[in-house]
Amino acid sequence: MTPTADVMIEGVRADGRRSDQVRPVRFKNNIAPNAAGSTLIEFGNTRVICAATFEESVPRWMKEQSVAGGWITAEYSMLPYSTLDRKARDISKGKIDGRSQEIQRLIGRSIRAAIDLDKLGPRTIWVDCDVLQADGGTRTAAITGAFVALSLAVRKLIAEGKLAATPLVHPVAAVSMGIVNGHPMLDLCYTEDAAASVDFNLVMNAAGEFIELQGSGEEATFSQAQLTGLLELGKTGIGTLLVAQQQALA
Repeated sequence: MTPTADVMIEGVRADGRRSDQVRPVRFKNNIAPNAAGSTLIEFGNTRVICAATFEESVPRWMKEQSVAGGWITAEYSMLPYSTLDRKARDISKGKIDGRSQEIQRLIGRSIRAAIDLDKLGPRTIWVDCDVLQADGGTRTAAITGAFVALSLAVRKLIAEGKLAATPLVHPVAAVSMGIVNGHPMLDLCYTEDAAASVDFNLVMNAAGEFIELQGSGEEATFSQAQLTGLLELGKTGIGTLLVAQQQALA
């Protein structure tokens, strides 16, 4: 049976937000001292540790194909206690599950869009995103936090004299949108996401450019007008998140 979310009363959601509001966003930087850059990002009750480390080499395929510059790759996992029912570790199953694989590829694509790989030089930056607590929007929180962790790692490379100037191009952030009980909403928590008839994830940069748009109807369809409305909601949320990132890096 599909869960149902409480219907908005006079435009206010169950947690008190308006339909066009993101959850409270908080960053706690340098949460992982051994990483080059790290942050704990909180989207309401969703909490993700994002950490960036680097190594002075590039993947073998880049060497074999004589591809210049560096590379960024991501890994994503949900810790066993991040959900109400314990989630088995991927290692216990002998392989990464399809959802985690799809999300970490999304994170990698999104973060690579934030940097000039040629200016990064022949090195690899790993961005690890570990979900401590899941209440919807773990992938969007991971992408938004990953940019902050990446920025902190780049600062360290510059401070150590390994980079002469920043290779960062534009900040990148991500947010979810959906239609729940007929209402368009921004930044869905778990109960809203589970009850959504239409579900979207949007990744954009500070230049207003789209990096990725994931969307589907859950046994439902949506119109052009609804799509346009959801995109406008998403842009509003991205703007709020970009400001929060700037404040975290100030």
